[in-house]
Amino acid sequence: MSQLKTIQDEDLPSWLPRLAAHKGPRFLQIADALQAAVADGFLRPGDRLPPQRQLAAQLEVDLTTVTRAYDEARRRNLLEGRGARGTYVAAPKVELTAVLDLSMNTPPPPDGVDFDDMLKQGLSQVLMRADNASLMTYHLGGGSDADRKAGARWLEPMFGQLDAGQLVVCPGAQAAIAALILALTAPGDVILAEPATYPGLRAAAAQFGRQVLAVEADRHGMLPEKLEEACRRHKPGLVYLNPTLQNPTAVTVPERRRKELAAIAQRCNVRIVEDDPYWLLADAPPPPIAALAPDQVLYISTLSKCLTPGLRVAFVLVRDPQERERFLAALRSFALMAAPLTAALATQWILDGSADGLLAGVCKEARLRHRMARDILAGRYSGAGDGLHVWLELPAYWHSAQLARAADNEGIAVTPAEAFATGGAFVNAIRISLGSIQDRGRLQAGLQRLSDLLARRPEPFSAAVV
Repeated sequence: MSQLKTIQDEDLPSWLPRLAAHKGPRFLQIADALQAAVADGFLRPGDRLPPQRQLAAQLEVDLTTVTRAYDEARRRNLLEGRGARGTYVAAPKVELTAVLDLSMNTPPPPDGVDFDDMLKQGLSQVLMRADNASLMTYHLGGGSDADRKAGARWLEPMFGQLDAGQLVVCPGAQAAIAALILALTAPGDVILAEPATYPGLRAAAAQFGRQVLAVEADRHGMLPEKLEEACRRHKPGLVYLNPTLQNPTAVTVPERRRKELAAIAQRCNVRIVEDDPYWLLADAPPPPIAALAPDQVLYISTLSKCLTPGLRVAFVLVRDPQERERFLAALRSFALMAAPLTAALATQWILDGSADGLLAGVCKEARLRHRMARDILAGRYSGAGDGLHVWLELPAYWHSAQLARAADNEGIAVTPAEAFATGGAFVNAIRISLGSIQDRGRLQAGLQRLSDLLARRPEPFSAAVV
C-alpha cells in the first residue's frame, strides 16, 4: 500500500485534500491546494501555515517536497515568510497603477522563446568559457576583440563582411550619439535633423551646447533640396538621420532618397550620423546610407530595440581611424565602456545563434501586434506593419498634448508629437508603442480604449474647486 493511502483525513490541515499519486508532482498538488484554499476563503491573509517539517510528517512526504511547494506558493504571491515567526498567507497584491503603457519603445516579448532559459544558458556559457577576471575589470578599447567580431557578424545583413577593427562597442545608442556629438562637433555647432526626431538627440545636444535645427521632410523622409539649403546656410557639424522605421513617424526612407541625401552630405562636406535601431525589424529595408556612402556616414546599431533593453550594447561603425580615436576619447569621458558581462552575453547570443532566434520571435510578435493595431484603429492606422511603433495623426478636434492628457485619465500612456519636435511644421499626432505591454490581451484592451477615446470629441475643460 502506498504511503499516500495511509494518511488519515484527521491528520491533514482542513484546507488540504489527500494527495494522490496520479495527480502530478506532489509539491504542485500542495501549492494548488493552497491556492484553492485562499481563493475559497478557507485560508485568509495573516493565517499561519504549519511548519514545513510538521506538514511533511502529516503528509508522509519528504521535507524537500514541502519546501518546493511553499516556494511555488511564494512565487504565486500566496505566502510570505516572517523569519522565525513562520510562514503566513500573504495579503493580495494590489495593482496600484493600471496604466497601459503605449509610450515606451521596447521589443515585444516573443511567443515560444523561453527568455529565462536563454538568459541562464547564455550566462552559463559565458562564465564557462570566459576569463572571469576580465569580466570584472576595465575595457578601454571599445570592446574586446570577441565583442567586435560579434558586432561584425550582427551587421552582416546590412553590410556583408566588415572589418571588426572599425567597430566600437558602446553602452547603448544614446551613449554613442552623445560621444559622436562630442567628438565631431564644437560648442555652438548646428546639428540638422528632421522636424520630428528622437528626443535623445535633442537632450544630448542641449547638454553639450549644440543646436538642433529641423530640415523639412515629406512621406519619404528628409527633403534633399532642403538639406542642401540648410547645409549651405548653417554649416552644420552633423546631420542626424534615423532612416528605417523612423522614430517617431515610422517612415522608411527609400534607397533613391538615401543616395540623394548622401550625395548632398558629400558635396557639403558634412558627416551623417545614421542611427538605425530598427533595420533588422523592417521587412526588406533598403541598404543603410552607410553602405551607399561608406566614407561619409557613422553608423549606429543597438541591440536594445531589436532584442531587449537590458542588453545595453550598441555597435558603432567608424571607418576613419582618427575619427574612431576621437570618438573613443569622447566616449571614455562619460561612459568608459559597455559592461563586460553584458557585452559578453550579447556576444555569446550572437555567435551561438540565440540572438537570431530572439530577433525572429520579436519580428513575428511585432507584426502580429501591428495587425491588431490595424484592425482596432481601422482608418486611423498608417503604419508599415513592422517595427515597434505607429505614428497616429489625430482628427482636427484633438490636439496631441490634449489627447495624451485625456488618454492618461483613461489609464493609457501615449507620447504626443511635442516630445519629438525640433521645429518646422507641427504634425498633430501621437506615437503608439506596441511592445511595452507584455500581455497581448492588455495591449488589445489599451488600443480599444484609445480607439474609443479618439472617436469622442474632447470634453470642455472644467477646473475642480476644493
